Amino acid sequence: MIEQDNQDYAQRCQQLIPHKASTATISTPIFISYGLNLTLADKVFINVNVTLQDNAPIVIGEQTMVGPNAQFYTSCHPLDAKLRCFGLETAKAINVGKRVWIGGGAIIMPGVSIGDDAIIGAGAVVTKNVAAKSVVVGNLAKPIKQLS
Repeated sequence: MIEQDNQDYAQRCQQLIPHKASTATISTPIFISYGLNLTLADKVFINVNVTLQDNAPIVIGEQTMVGPNAQFYTSCHPLDAKLRCFGLETAKAINVGKRVWIGGGAIIMPGVSIGDDAIIGAGAVVTKNVAAKSVVVGNLAKPIKQLS
């Protein structure tokens, strides 16, 4: 029975995420917008409750580990409220290198690239590219602009 369950799981994952390496592991539940724009390389590990909003491509390199409740957002909306109300949306790809460790609850924002061997601390909000072999942590919301 367990073997059949594993086969069913593998088949459902392949249907949902056609660009998933057979050695990638996904713990459920997981939340995915499309699956078609998601690429998971060999030995990627995705923990529970991860959100992958793949309106644009999300590529995760080999041997990368993603902690529980991590979130990957590719969608962008206009700052102008009138345009937002029209439902305008763009999306920017997210690229994660090899052997990256993304801590639980981290948020990866649209257009971010994370270099090989980087570490993203738990709860970090990543709004800019991360260089290879860097450790980034923290979440500090601060005013950056006044809308007219």
